[in-house]
Formats: sequence, structure tokens, C-alpha cells
Amino acid sequence: MFDVPSDGMPSAQEALDRLREGNRRFLQSLHRPDAPSELTARIALVVKQEPLAIILSCSDSRVPSELVFDQGMGDLFVIRVAGNIVAPSMVGSVEFAASAFGTRLVVVMGHSQCGAIQATLDYVQHGKGAPSDNIRDLVERCRSPVETVVSVAGPDAPRERLMREAVRANVRNSCDHLRHGSALLERLCREDGMRIVGAEYSLETGEVDFFEGV
Repeated sequence: MFDVPSDGMPSAQEALDRLREGNRRFLQSLHRPDAPSELTARIALVVKQEPLAIILSCSDSRVPSELVFDQGMGDLFVIRVAGNIVAPSMVGSVEFAASAFGTRLVVVMGHSQCGAIQATLDYVQHGKGAPSDNIRDLVERCRSPVETVVSVAGPDAPRERLMREAVRANVRNSCDHLRHGSALLERLCREDGMRIVGAEYSLETGEVDFFEGV
């Protein structure tokens, strides 16, 4: 039996289980049998929304959270930004959803072959600059975890290994930022059962691996 909070919102564990089940369906090209029609969902959502999870993911067009987790309209509160970075507006978006809807689960989802991580590796290893100040800001927000990966692995480590480890290090960094960079989220984690977890979506297989905070 799932542990459901008294207000009727799913617990963090129940929400995580639903995302895992949805990803399994996605891998098998199946769909949730009890999913309402888009028309029914749209009409119901005019009154209110109760997203079961908050997803902070990369803007990459190949990683649509609703499809990857086989969820419908109103099921996910999705925040998308290149490199799934954490900046003030993203923190504010997570805080808003958590406080307004009572959503207990936050997922930071990176993905294989992330362009933002590739650009950051190019900068860290070869000093390759970004084509604009705004893109440079994205790279700077990914730089610290990527530099750590390169430092530990060594300059001659295979690019594939560096990419794989850097994607995950960047996800962990974003999770830590959300957990400890917001007094509101820190309190919700401590007192209200919120969980902030990290995941990686594989472009090659379609599988989501939850590896941080689970």
C-alpha cells in the first residue's frame, strides 16, 4: 500500500514508483490503460492541477518528460533549461510548485550526450569559448562539477567516460543546490516528506536511471 499524505497528494515514494512504472511502459511502447482522454483531462485541469512530480530537465528536444514517463496533461510540473542547471528562476519555479500544489517529489533529470555538458567539457579541456554571454552563463553553471570530473579522471581519460561521469556530476550538483540553496525546499525535505532525486535518461535505450537520492 502506498503511503499517501493526508492531503491526498502522492508521497514522494509513490510518485517515484509511478514515474518508474511509466518509464517501463515507455520502453515497451505501452500506455497507461486508465489514462483519461486529452479532452477530459483538459476540462478537469481548468479548475486545478495536482502534479505528482516536479521535473527539472534539459531542454533537449529528445527528452520530453511526459512521454518518457508516460504521463498526461497535469501530471508533471516540468521546468526545462539547457544542461538542467539551477539558477534563481529554476529554484523559484520548484519552490512555487512545491508550495502551491504540495508536490513531494522533485526530479533533476540529465541525459546522455548532453550538448551543454559537451560545451562545458570543450571549455574546461580546451578553453573553447561560448558564442554568447548567455551561453557562457550556462557553461559557468556546469563548470564546477565538470572540472572535478576531469581532475579526478585525468586529462587523457576517454571522452566517452568524461561525458558519462560529467552528466551525472552535473545532476548531483543541481540536486545539492536545490536541497541546500533554498530554505523553503530544505524545510519541506526535513518536515514535509519532500525528496529531491537525480536521474539520467539514456537517448540510446530510452531508460531512466534514478541514481541520486533514491
